[in-house]
Amino acid sequence: MLPEITLGGRLVGPAHPPFIIAEMSGNHNQSLDRALALVDAAAAAGVHALKLQTYTADTISMDTGFVIREEGQSLWEGQNLYQLYQQAHTPWAWHAPIFERARQHGLLAFSSPFDESAVDFLETLDVPAYKIASFENAHWPLLRRVAATGKPVILSTGAATLSEIDEAVRVLRAAGCRALVLLKCTSTYPASPATTNLRTIPVLAGMFGCPIGLSDHTMGVGASVAAVALGACVIEKHFTLRRADGGVDSAFSLEPEELKLLVEETLRAQQALGVVQLGIQPTEEKSRVFKRSIYVARPVAAGEALTTDNLRVIRPSDGLLPRFWDVVLGRRAARALVPGTPLSWDALLGEAD
Repeated sequence: MLPEITLGGRLVGPAHPPFIIAEMSGNHNQSLDRALALVDAAAAAGVHALKLQTYTADTISMDTGFVIREEGQSLWEGQNLYQLYQQAHTPWAWHAPIFERARQHGLLAFSSPFDESAVDFLETLDVPAYKIASFENAHWPLLRRVAATGKPVILSTGAATLSEIDEAVRVLRAAGCRALVLLKCTSTYPASPATTNLRTIPVLAGMFGCPIGLSDHTMGVGASVAAVALGACVIEKHFTLRRADGGVDSAFSLEPEELKLLVEETLRAQQALGVVQLGIQPTEEKSRVFKRSIYVARPVAAGEALTTDNLRVIRPSDGLLPRFWDVVLGRRAARALVPGTPLSWDALLGEAD
């Protein structure tokens, strides 16, 4: 059994309901009022945590003029990277009111820092955990700074080789991280179900001995539900108020009704996993009456042979079991039998003719 960890007072691990993180990202569209409305919507949907991203254009990049070129495979094709981050970042002054609104709803609120200065800032807000984004999972100085806080760390594994994931885990643990979750992630936006490769989840669990989750950039909730069936303990999904409102991540973000569905269906998947059960459950006992048994279908005189013409296998199950069909055929009735009578051993004479 994998170890469980505690995130903001909630136990996270295979034996517990999946921990659902609503990622706001840049879907506030540079409006604090919209950001607070997003918090309200996330809480109403029943998620467990709200996550931000903490950076500025200057802490994450430089205005080198770099333009995103991914041959039509990116939502941000043709955009200047530095300007995109200016558009997408969450102003640091907004963090406190957003976190406070989340806490009022009983949500865990934390963030993904993108450099050491962001960690220092988030420490002043006493965040309960840290998330490392896929594009930062090889940023060893950041990993060490986050691990040194002693708080739980959630690490996305997108765009990383197995050796890079192993190195990141070793760096975090050596620097003091004791509560770690790895998220299977495909770092394309949106991600295709065909490249999500959820069967990796139990493999990562076996390799690294920690809870595993999914950072899900696919459309809909199907991949997340399937991930839980494969052992995912944490699900992270981007969300927005309405995709039609636009925004840097809106195209692959869930709307509030879909976010609620994610919470409900991942919990249902986790509950359905249950235990290995090969016999009859107590809850099924009362349903056994609806199984079939052997009944008298036509009038049978005393001494008359029982045949396929005067017997039937029907519901309910209060006659002889169908497995005795070949045994009773040809036997003679010990007394007159009327249609609708469940066949019993005392209604039979001796051996078959």
